[in-house]
Amino acid sequence: MSAFAYVDGIGVLGPGFGGWPDAAAVLNGENAYAPTATILPTPQLLPPAERRRTGRVVKLALAVALETVARADLNPAGTASVFSSSGGDGHNCHEICAALAEPSREISPTRFSNSVHNAAAGYWSIATGAMAPSNVLCAFDASFAAGLLEALAQVSADGRSVLMIAYDTEYPAPLHDKRPIPDAFAIGLLLSPARSRASLGSIAATLTDAVAETLSEPALESLRMAIPAARGLPLLRRFALREGGATVLDYLEDTRVHVQIESWR
Repeated sequence: MSAFAYVDGIGVLGPGFGGWPDAAAVLNGENAYAPTATILPTPQLLPPAERRRTGRVVKLALAVALETVARADLNPAGTASVFSSSGGDGHNCHEICAALAEPSREISPTRFSNSVHNAAAGYWSIATGAMAPSNVLCAFDASFAAGLLEALAQVSADGRSVLMIAYDTEYPAPLHDKRPIPDAFAIGLLLSPARSRASLGSIAATLTDAVAETLSEPALESLRMAIPAARGLPLLRRFALREGGATVLDYLEDTRVHVQIESWR
């Protein structure tokens, strides 16, 4: 059985990628890949108090979510969402661990509220007024595929559009030694049950035991393997090339996700 949806919007932010146009130009071979540090914009839609409290993971997720819905020309307030991250806010985790190592063991309430895995989804609802259902997933290195499958299942079951955001940020030392994610990276997809004027193409996903597709450019393949959210780059490459076909994405140790793609824009 396969899960099907139309892709109405794509968003990307990461090393060398300032948005989907930048990523598409690299993935289709128009531009050479030049990995530079990810620049995270301040989430201007948030009220000033919340804006000051946001960490890197929230800034990343909100930036890509906003790009994705803007490209789909969709009102985010009524759009269901799936947020999927392999770990959450590594910097906040580091600060909490450091505070607990002090004699006073005092943790800032802001640090605590931002430590929950659904922090990005919560800030998204504050920023956009979104009242639609929102699911938050964590599947370690399988988080991109897990988020994609969850979003596709919701599109099929509920017959409504779903925003899927897969995102990861780096961990500072000493946590970085155990989880060496080098930088912030996120992919957003707006998936819909029916074709619209915004549709870029369609995808149909099934489980497979085939080997996952790799990227021929060494720097891009290094990025794909270094950051769990970047496991979706082979899928984006098909849309960047505006060609149909199939790709196989990393998922579990003995199971991958086969994605059949039709692209016309």
